Amino acid sequence: MSSSTRRAERAAGRALAACALTVACLPAIAEEGGSGHYFPGSIASFMDGVSPTPALITRINILNYRGSADKDVALPIGGLTALGANAQSWGYGFKVFWRPNVEIGEGWSYAMSTTIPVVTMEVSAETAVTLASGGTAGGPRRTDKTTGLGDVILMPLMFNYTVDPDFSVNARLTAYAPTGSYKVGRLANTGKNFWTVEPTVGFMYFGQKNGREASVFVGMDFNQENPDTKYKSGRQFHVDGTFAQHLPLAGGVAGVGLGAFYYKQVTDDSGEGATLGAFRAKTLGLGPVLSYIRKLDGADLLVEFKWLHENDTQKRLKGDTYFLKAMLKF
Repeated sequence: MSSSTRRAERAAGRALAACALTVACLPAIAEEGGSGHYFPGSIASFMDGVSPTPALITRINILNYRGSADKDVALPIGGLTALGANAQSWGYGFKVFWRPNVEIGEGWSYAMSTTIPVVTMEVSAETAVTLASGGTAGGPRRTDKTTGLGDVILMPLMFNYTVDPDFSVNARLTAYAPTGSYKVGRLANTGKNFWTVEPTVGFMYFGQKNGREASVFVGMDFNQENPDTKYKSGRQFHVDGTFAQHLPLAGGVAGVGLGAFYYKQVTDDSGEGATLGAFRAKTLGLGPVLSYIRKLDGADLLVEFKWLHENDTQKRLKGDTYFLKAMLKF
């Protein structure tokens, strides 16, 4: 790798690491249905770090999820008990990231960001009906589709500590605000109808000479109760990572690697609406990651595509997630 390419890679890497994805904008079946505000795999690579230098960055994130549950799997969705649910979601996250020119100590940097999501959600399922005997059975299959504002993602506290040019550690506090549309009795909602607070710690190695990347992010979600359904989702623990090799290509730097996540609910669901019991969900995902960095008319451009397939899934939909991230730093 030439020295000029290494310098370009280093500059672009630092600049483009500035913004966390957090496209957790998809309301794809709240933990009341097997998933929380955080979408597994969304914060996983070096580009989701915190910029060590002052920057103002805009970014767009596109996410598509397609998943389904077996016919005998019951999920609490929108105050309903849904059987054999199928869902397809499109999320578009418009993000603004600001790393002010504020020094808080040698090697440390501070930043903040906001993501405004627009979501299209389509869900079909059989909704359970109560029988005369007191039991339940699946009723007619129905489909709901909704498009609108999702739950806004706020990151008021983002800190990064640069250990050396190849390794950094960052911590952030995220809040998901219930700004999306939510209606009891509707299978497809663009919001969750409750607040979530999420602390996250990330460890990122990006070799400036060898082009190797190993990034790992660990987080925990703390949820409030949904006031309309009296359902409080349990806490969710998640680990996301990316392992990749970056090489010079066509005037820029291309990366190819593997992305993975582990997501597990670690406390029981509670509240009057948690009629299905503890309902702890978990899932494991794995898939390829491709990225490209280069200069574009004086700006830094980064594009990343990722496909993650879910395995070993319990008490939630199982499917595939496709991420596309694109960012320009001027």
